[in-house]
Amino acid sequence: MTLSSEEQVAGRRTPENVAARLEQLILDGVFRPGQLLPSERRLCERLKVSRASLREGLRILRSKQIIDTRQGHGSTVASLLPMHQQSPLMHLFNDHPRTLFDLLEVRALLEGESAFLAARRGTSMDRVVITRRYREMADYVEQAAPIEVEPLARLDHAFHLAISQASHNPVLVHTLQSLTDLLLSSVFASVKHLYHREGPREMINRQHARLHDAVVAGDAEQAKQVALEHLTSISELLRELEAESERLERSAMRIEPW
Repeated sequence: MTLSSEEQVAGRRTPENVAARLEQLILDGVFRPGQLLPSERRLCERLKVSRASLREGLRILRSKQIIDTRQGHGSTVASLLPMHQQSPLMHLFNDHPRTLFDLLEVRALLEGESAFLAARRGTSMDRVVITRRYREMADYVEQAAPIEVEPLARLDHAFHLAISQASHNPVLVHTLQSLTDLLLSSVFASVKHLYHREGPREMINRQHARLHDAVVAGDAEQAKQVALEHLTSISELLRELEAESERLERSAMRIEPW
């Protein structure tokens, strides 16, 4: 039995379907965790549904804890995955800094694939956003004097996040967003310990430029290779610094009287 066009349209306007359409927009990153949803009037216009269907659809999302609603303030997208500053994982990371290298391995796996997919699937609008984030980071590096760790780390993270969003893989995007605190920790470490050294700084800047160019040009294999090279080289440099620090400490202990 085939539904008529009128019946198909009516089906798309049920509260359940309205909720499903909003869920898809959230999964696709159109509406992000913490973002205020458009007004009811705007949503009704864009979704072409009645206010009654929309309100019932929003109630369904609230029951699933996908959105939070405050009287007089509208509805915001809830945090889809735990992102607490003092989560057990953050405690472990803070108490055991060597997990930084494990985190860099995870970043290589996730961001290498996101760069590959972004180059293959990214739209013209995605490429505009990626270029904008890259220019914001590059301009800060060129103009800031002195360069401060926190602003640069956040710009660096925003650039990599823009690439992941262009992958159009909701699971990958939300996984990376759920790791924001940990990912920022790894970016802070690389900027703090490497960026003041001329060699590593030039290497990082060059790799960012190559990553941007490969993704925007749609060269998926090159984008993945550069992303992996970028994170692997950072890990290797940080390991060298750690080894150097340990050698200096051993030398000092031999020299100092006990």
